[in-house]
Amino acid sequence: MFRGVLPSHNIPPDAELSPSNGICLLPGPIRSSVSWHFPSPPGNVKQLLLCREVNHFSKCSVNMSQWNQVQQLEIKFLEQVDQFYDDNFPMEIRHLLAQWIETQDWEVASNNETMATILLQNLLIQLDEQLGRVSKEKNLLLIHNLKRIRKVLQGKFHGNPMHVAVVISNCLREERRILAAANMPIQGPLEKSLQSSSVSERQRNVEHKVSAIKNSVQMTEQDTKYLEDLQDEFDYRYKTIQTMDQGDKNSILVNQEVLTLQEMLNSLDFKRKETLSKMTQIVNETDLLMNSMLLEELQDWKKRQQIACIGGPLHNGLDQLQNCFTLLAESLFQLRQQLEKLQEQSTKMTYEGDPIPAQRAHLLERATFLIYNLFKNSFVVERQPCMPTHPQRPMVLKTLIQFTVKLRLLIKLPELNYQVKVKASIDKNVSTLSNRRFVLCGTHVKAMSSEESSNGSLSVEFRHLQPKEMKCSTGSKGNETSSLPVVMISNVSQLPNAWASIIWYNVSTNDSQNLVFFNNPPSVTLGQLLEVMSWQFSSYVGRGLNSEQLNMLAEKLTVQSNYNDGHLTWAKFCKEHLPGKTFTFWTWLEAILDLIKKHILPLWIDGYIMGFVSKEKERLLLKDKMPGTFLLRFSESHLGGITFTWVDQSENGEVRFHSVEPYNKGRLSALPFADILRDYKVIMAENVPENPLKYLYPDIPKDKAFGKHYSSQPCEVSRPTERGDKGYVPSVFIPISTIRSDSTEPQSPSDLLPMSPSAYAVLRENLSPTTIETAMNSPYSAE
Repeated sequence: MFRGVLPSHNIPPDAELSPSNGICLLPGPIRSSVSWHFPSPPGNVKQLLLCREVNHFSKCSVNMSQWNQVQQLEIKFLEQVDQFYDDNFPMEIRHLLAQWIETQDWEVASNNETMATILLQNLLIQLDEQLGRVSKEKNLLLIHNLKRIRKVLQGKFHGNPMHVAVVISNCLREERRILAAANMPIQGPLEKSLQSSSVSERQRNVEHKVSAIKNSVQMTEQDTKYLEDLQDEFDYRYKTIQTMDQGDKNSILVNQEVLTLQEMLNSLDFKRKETLSKMTQIVNETDLLMNSMLLEELQDWKKRQQIACIGGPLHNGLDQLQNCFTLLAESLFQLRQQLEKLQEQSTKMTYEGDPIPAQRAHLLERATFLIYNLFKNSFVVERQPCMPTHPQRPMVLKTLIQFTVKLRLLIKLPELNYQVKVKASIDKNVSTLSNRRFVLCGTHVKAMSSEESSNGSLSVEFRHLQPKEMKCSTGSKGNETSSLPVVMISNVSQLPNAWASIIWYNVSTNDSQNLVFFNNPPSVTLGQLLEVMSWQFSSYVGRGLNSEQLNMLAEKLTVQSNYNDGHLTWAKFCKEHLPGKTFTFWTWLEAILDLIKKHILPLWIDGYIMGFVSKEKERLLLKDKMPGTFLLRFSESHLGGITFTWVDQSENGEVRFHSVEPYNKGRLSALPFADILRDYKVIMAENVPENPLKYLYPDIPKDKAFGKHYSSQPCEVSRPTERGDKGYVPSVFIPISTIRSDSTEPQSPSDLLPMSPSAYAVLRENLSPTTIETAMNSPYSAE
């Protein structure tokens, strides 16, 4: 059970914070209720709030390129893509409906049943339209496949539409991760550890051994039946002799029959001993398999889930684990039945030296204990706690805000349907560290059902739980299993450090009971951390970071440029300010993620934003390029700012660089960034304002790169309309900067402060260019 605490040490001390330990599920024995409880957080640590922002950009023209990019990957990456497309979401649908699929918000739908129902209906409508199209083309094979797929989708997801949203959202996210991995120079250390050959070999060994145990139990089933038949025959012959007259019992025939009975008894005794020996071997092998391999495989799956929650590769393998757990449970239940049959046989007929009374009870006890342990470990959190408004930031919960979590039983037995109940509650065991108590409001007792999943597994999903603080807590009983640790939050301003705590904990430790983790948080390797940073970009904004971008981040964090070396502390990542700045590294990076998500997502996904490049490197890249070449980078001095720098030459051939003051989310809310790049003007001396931006680095014509993202075409001449705005000429916002022609120094951002379009229009109407330039050069112009 998780008792780890996730504090945030960057939150002001007066904030109402208290990170929670992991959510704990308490499954009980079969047919008994299951207590599932959350840990209550200590009072001397802090709570964090995580806020998800909905992207309002239309992604129709952008995300289509995601599927195109996937199809252009190398074969080793295409093989990874092939692994997560199956009957739940066939690749044929992904290909045929690529554009429509990528314009829907599947992440929100995965936690919104109404929206998921609508999307499922629309998906089926889209399939019908494709069927109509291919029917005209008389493509028999495709028609057959589409009809089959439609039938499967409708039958599988009709009762659980949110599951199809989860499946599609995960597939899109995994595509983005693989695309990001393809841009990496080498596979990251975390991902490499998850895909090691030894892990795959162990998975195959587990499946092989489980199958072998199942086959062995089938053999003992035949042995038990043979013993029953042999005993029935012995019993019949023995009773036949007993019913003979006294004179007949002394005959040679009877004596011969007695000898036959003795041989049968010897054979029966030998077969009983042999069968019990086989059963003992099965129990030993099952015990060894569970404790040395199966549970280790389960722990590896939980580790993969940890990594997936912070943006890493999707955690596959739960269905395979369920198959192994189910086969072992079936085998052990079958073995118990066989032992009961042996007991019945022994009751009917026993003898001196009968092995059944001596061995059966011990074997039955061991088999029962193994079943208990199997069920105890078979309860897992299939989907970690997550607020519906924050699907990409799980494990951060806000008081009085609903969240969802899904539990699954890895033993798939029909007789368990609706027989296992789960109760959600706050973990009282953490209360020793805190005076604060939390309870869960909403429906917190539910029965597990096979209807909760698409593959018939026994599951339960809580969708309307709300954590609430109170002064007392209640206890709970039962065996325990737990989720990953969560952070309890109360204010949106606590978002950055909440997610930073989740990241650091899940990268640093597998310890499920580390209550004082952040009292002395361990360091992580720089390579691991930067790999996770790339995951944040691939999972949250659709495109990961390449090696050059990661090198720039490494240089900001350390003096080293090789990001595979060295270690990084929690303080350096999230507590200490960057040199000469008033904010930490993580606060700076989180602000960039927020800026991309809300304002420049299409440009980022297309790969046209270099983003992470220092001023020094920027000038090295631009100095030999054609005048008008520019690049886009994130500001290092402004939180959540993006700027562009272009190169030109003076009259004497001197290379000059110009950087505009960074645009933040306030400015970008008024004017799309692509339109800014298209319409940007510079006033230099008495020249007519012109756009200095010609080529995106290295040599891409600006309109070719950003043309599809322009919100509208520039309007040079407008006529009065005949509608209600008759008599007015529509206005156009144009960002403008001035450059002092007599300056020999590189322009600072303050020199290129964009002028208000309305102010510029008034100036142009009433003043000559010379007068405007004189005013701009005045020593009082900055006041």
